[in-house]
Amino acid sequence: MGGYRFLEDVAIADVAFEAWGVDLADLLSAAGEATFAVMADLAGIPEELTRRVRLEAPDPETLLFAWLEELIYRKDVDAVVFSRFAVKVTEGPLLRLEATCIGAPIRQDQMRMRADVKAVTYHLFSVERGEDGWRARVVLDI
Repeated sequence: MGGYRFLEDVAIADVAFEAWGVDLADLLSAAGEATFAVMADLAGIPEELTRRVRLEAPDPETLLFAWLEELIYRKDVDAVVFSRFAVKVTEGPLLRLEATCIGAPIRQDQMRMRADVKAVTYHLFSVERGEDGWRARVVLDI
């Protein structure tokens, strides 16, 4: 199962994290959780709604970047936060992501909110496949 940890001293005005997973779908799910953990206490997000996301990309780096940007976009436009993700990635000429995002509308008076993530950056951005699975490093603009 994937996971993440926040990286200290990588970006002073931003938030950096490293995410990992046994496969690319697991990595994408962990990176989504890390992104929303910057914004809210995930344990306090009720599972009230689902949103589907479909994306295509030529490579894992582009897919991860597009995925996180889409999640931030949904947060901004739909005023929602997600705490759990069911992600499926299919390989072909393009990588195809199909995901179900589970969360709730933002209610500042009922949720423990944290920093507002504005965007994903390319600063130190990386995605690597290793013997033990996938790893990524991401810096978020807050």
